[in-house]
Amino acid sequence: MALIQYYGTGRRKTSTARVFLRPGSGKFTVNGKEMPAFFPVFRLQTIAKAPLATTETGDKIDVIARCTGGGITGQAGAVRLGVSRALIEMNPEFRKKLKEAGFLTRDSREVERKKYGQRKARARFQFSKR
Repeated sequence: MALIQYYGTGRRKTSTARVFLRPGSGKFTVNGKEMPAFFPVFRLQTIAKAPLATTETGDKIDVIARCTGGGITGQAGAVRLGVSRALIEMNPEFRKKLKEAGFLTRDSREVERKKYGQRKARARFQFSKR
């Protein structure tokens, strides 16, 4: 018997998440850990699970995600996009709901690089006239 699974890639800031959806009982694993162990902040758990709540498929599928790069906030956003894309691969009718909720948009904001001669990306060193 062939394994049925759907795949989606999500990215945010410098994080990348590879997400696989399989028919199951609603288990959510990230990097081999259960969701609460990997995302200890409840807000991040909510962000990552949002597409499942929107499509009401949370208890019907298992989610296996592999995250690399960035911090936990970026990784939660990456997982959300990955889950959304995998859900569309699973059932194209979910696209309208996910699009309206804004889960299919890649958040392209990245950290601006620090420039030489400045304290940060835009902040200058303090200037004194006298």
